[in-house]
Order: sequence, then structure tokens, then C-alpha cells
Amino acid sequence: MSRYGPRIAALQRQAERDRQRLEDERESDSRVDEPADYLRDGAGSAIWLYVEGRTGGRMVPYSAAELEALEGAMNDWLECYALCHGVEMEAAFTVREAAELLLETRNVIDTAQLLLGVPTR
Repeated sequence: MSRYGPRIAALQRQAERDRQRLEDERESDSRVDEPADYLRDGAGSAIWLYVEGRTGGRMVPYSAAELEALEGAMNDWLECYALCHGVEMEAAFTVREAAELLLETRNVIDTAQLLLGVPTR
């Protein structure tokens, strides 16, 4: 496990909680969170953690399990964002793919839009 293991595990747990809360809110027709929150506070944090570990002179050797957890959390939050826009999908993006877009766009909302096509422009 890398030094980022505990942070990755925390992100994974938070993504699972957020996903469950969103599904519960949708079933009860209660207010759904602001879609961008799932990106700024969720997917963006997961993507940035990957970027942080891949820059700065030392490459963090993420284990396969850590990458799977990080990608799972990021994809859960991307799915939440899409659901807030009325689109159900199964996101299966790599964190590297998202990181490259984030570094190019410098904006997590633009990154999500390019990955998901949601919302349409």
C-alpha cells in the first residue's frame, strides 16, 4: 500500500455514502444535491490525489487495489453528477484519463462534461 492508501480508502467510503444518499433522495423525491458538489468535493478530489502522486519528482507506486478504489470512487461521483442531470450511466473511466483532461481543462466541471457528455452544450 502506498502512503496514499488511507486517503484513497476514505474517498472510496465517501463516494459509496454519497451514492447511497443520492439514490435514497431520488426514491423519496426529496431535494437532490447540487450536481457540481459531486465533482468539486468528490471526483475532483480523487483525480487530484492521483495527480499529486504522479507529480512532484516522485512517482507514487499505487497498488492495483488502490487504483481500482480510486477509479471506483471517481466513477461513482461521476455517475452521481450524471444522475443529477437525469442521465443514468455506468461510468468506467480511468483516473489517468480524467487526470489528463483535468490538467488540460483546469476545471473539473469541464472534465466531467468531456467524459460524460453531460450536460449537453
